[in-house]
Amino acid sequence: MTSDGVLEPRLRIDGKVCEESALPHVWATCIGAGRANEALRADWQRQFTEVVSAFGVKYVRFHGVFHDDMFVYRESYGGGFGPDTPLASPVYTFSYVDKVFDFILDCGARPFVELGFMPRELATETETVFWWGAHCSPPKDMARWVELVTRSVEHWIDRYGLDEVREWRFEVWNEPNLVPHFWTGTKTEYFELYRRTVTAIKNIDPALKVGGPATSVFVPDDRYKGETEDRSAMRETAAASDVDALDWRPVWIEDFIAWCAERELPVDFVSAHLYPTDFAFGADGEAVQITRYADATFDDLTLLGKLMRNSAYPDAEIHISEWSTSPSARDFIHDTPFAATYITRAFLQCATLADSISYWTFTDVFEEGGAGIGPFHGGFGLVNENGVHKPTFHAFAMLGRLGDRLLLGTPHGVVTRDSRTSALSAVFFNYPEDMATRGVGSHDSYPAARALAGKGPSRRIQHSISGLEPGTVLLVEIMDWEHGNAAEAWYALGSPLNLSRAENEHLSAVADSLLRFTLTVPATGVLDLDVELTPWAVMSLRQAT
Repeated sequence: MTSDGVLEPRLRIDGKVCEESALPHVWATCIGAGRANEALRADWQRQFTEVVSAFGVKYVRFHGVFHDDMFVYRESYGGGFGPDTPLASPVYTFSYVDKVFDFILDCGARPFVELGFMPRELATETETVFWWGAHCSPPKDMARWVELVTRSVEHWIDRYGLDEVREWRFEVWNEPNLVPHFWTGTKTEYFELYRRTVTAIKNIDPALKVGGPATSVFVPDDRYKGETEDRSAMRETAAASDVDALDWRPVWIEDFIAWCAERELPVDFVSAHLYPTDFAFGADGEAVQITRYADATFDDLTLLGKLMRNSAYPDAEIHISEWSTSPSARDFIHDTPFAATYITRAFLQCATLADSISYWTFTDVFEEGGAGIGPFHGGFGLVNENGVHKPTFHAFAMLGRLGDRLLLGTPHGVVTRDSRTSALSAVFFNYPEDMATRGVGSHDSYPAARALAGKGPSRRIQHSISGLEPGTVLLVEIMDWEHGNAAEAWYALGSPLNLSRAENEHLSAVADSLLRFTLTVPATGVLDLDVELTPWAVMSLRQAT
């Protein structure tokens, strides 16, 4: 023990000397946002500044770097009220993207660059998805797409320096398996887009990091085996009595790896999305919503890691570039403590299985379906549009206070230390046992979502930690149904769609009113931790500074 009360590298927990291991903060490596243009908003920027400061976020990923509202690719001057005069050749203007990337870098983070979607003037089909009209199609002219990518990367190197841009990741497109929304071409056409893109970037500098295919959720059938989606292959999935007994596998990953290896193409990382849900169309044509079991993300990542280790690219990074409890921006579970407990459990389970697991998203400033209706509308964000912290925000903050060395791992939490200061920290949670066989699901109304509050008994967390300096003070914070639950306070107000300033201030205060108390190490140097957590509670323990 050092003189200021911090821990030496070894101590005893529950009578056993701790065997340390690394605890990567996989939750903080990258985080998601909606689209590039939203990052020009003052509220987006305030919230991003906060999450970088609170969680140590290193990268942020979003759609739409090349969308029309960023004005990167121009084949005309833009007419306004007058004629739209064509240009002799495309012009590339980066002022809007520069503002966004400058801000991200000034915050101490980096862009995880999703290369997409297609500019209108280059797209073969337009406005295929989202309220803001993303153009998710192959280019009219592949050479012009290559020039767009090349000019962009060269500009970023000129502006930020090669050493900086070598630290970025360039992901080719987003969910191209979801035809005709995110891609109107075939599987092979996407692979060809990847070939031309990675070749162009590597011609600029071989050390730049490029990957894909950024495909959507694992599936247990052959719907994506062919060149485009085959809905008839989903019927057995839709009719299955036990979907968790099916063989869930990644989409396009194995085909992508084989295709690239055959052509000796670089793959610095593979990316995929691992929402623990699915939609399968039955024989009657109706979509069946599927919620997988609570360990689905862990099992999917374990399989993906095994596939990559046995592939032609065993050293490729693995980036889960989107992940949440569901892929719906109108799922009221996102506003609740249930989501906070679910993601805490999953992040701790999966901390060593990927290079990043990017939570989708940090903010409700998110317009894929237009702005949300009301302050709590099931948006993905850790923070709502008005800056009110959701329970998931506090889960991230608690995870962010963990150290980088794991001392104890249990099914209900971890104890860690910081390798620089040796300070002790821990996170524990009560994910109800009767929810282990399924996730938290998805609900399109708040009253339906809040029904999970009745699940499960309390859980008693008991551990004895010895070797501490007597008098050391530890801070405890607990988020549960009664503490830090702003959506429930909003519901108690009658679920107003338009808040007064006073109501918003009230909800902000409720959101940050966690249960807080301190523990002091007695003269024996042994901390006997004994805390009862109500269902869905998440608890943080950290050494006072």
